[in-house]
Amino acid sequence: MFSPLSHHTIRFKRYSGRLLVLTSIVLHAFTVYFFTRQPDRFAAFTVLPLWFWGLLGLTIAGTALILLRSPFSMIVCTIWIVTVLFGADEAKVVANIGKKPATKTPVASVDGRPVIRVLTLNCENLNKGSPIDDILAWKPDIILVQEIYPYFVKNICDRAFAGTGHHRVHKSSGIISRWPISRDGRIDQYRDHQVTVSLPDGSNLEVVNVHLASAATDMRIWRPECWETHRYNRVARRFELGSILQTVETTANPALNAVIIGGDFNAPAQDSTYRLMHRDFQGAFLTAGTEWGDTFPSKVPMMRLDHVYSSRHLRAVKAAVETVAHSDHRILVVDLVRILD
Repeated sequence: MFSPLSHHTIRFKRYSGRLLVLTSIVLHAFTVYFFTRQPDRFAAFTVLPLWFWGLLGLTIAGTALILLRSPFSMIVCTIWIVTVLFGADEAKVVANIGKKPATKTPVASVDGRPVIRVLTLNCENLNKGSPIDDILAWKPDIILVQEIYPYFVKNICDRAFAGTGHHRVHKSSGIISRWPISRDGRIDQYRDHQVTVSLPDGSNLEVVNVHLASAATDMRIWRPECWETHRYNRVARRFELGSILQTVETTANPALNAVIIGGDFNAPAQDSTYRLMHRDFQGAFLTAGTEWGDTFPSKVPMMRLDHVYSSRHLRAVKAAVETVAHSDHRILVVDLVRILD
């Protein structure tokens, strides 16, 4: 016979196991709903990546399985694993198995079409020193930099192209090009910047350097102010991106012309802000990336804040990210080719 202590212990384990499994199920339901629907009032929840909540749910269900022998917990663990594998942004590059990442030795052409190498980096106002050598090592054709000083944009341009390059600066952002810049359009109320680049074949390429409103960093989710801060921050960022896209629509018409929009979007990759991009643009890293694509923070990247998007007249063929010592962001490098109509 079981002693009273043993009987109570068994009951405790049984009910504790059921409670943990139920908690994991509820967390899964909330996670799927929040990441699928992206309601603004719950932006504080989705600012953390889906795999973070997946690990938490797995830990809860796994505890019920290992310590409390809860039989249903195995099913719940499997559901979490499937959710992360098919839902997490970081897992989506699995579809690119077989592709090779961009390397520091660029290729001149792919399938007979010239390659345009685009690099973007938030330079963190040079707080960690100069990232210029890290940038130049990739031999980019177009460089998008954010949180940078005007004189430093010129330094990068001069060193990258031996005095033959072209650059433009708007507030704390800079665009550097191997080829001439024929038009300089600025969005005055924001740090975002658009230029027209004249390519060697005589065609034009619209390039937009994006640095959206700084992200909310308050993660004290037990405080109502935290949820309101993240909500308003997302709305402001979405309004800013909408203004950029309206400007691009007016000046470049991405349905008819080659357009690149890249930079620091200050929002995790699964944020609803990016849904504004889906009609006319495709994300280069999801198209061609083959590795862990998160770019912030640099040493232990957990969020993909930095992106390069292109209109349908361009196709990403290779992409890569690299940790650098002189910024809190990682470098994102993308190789693009023109698609002929």
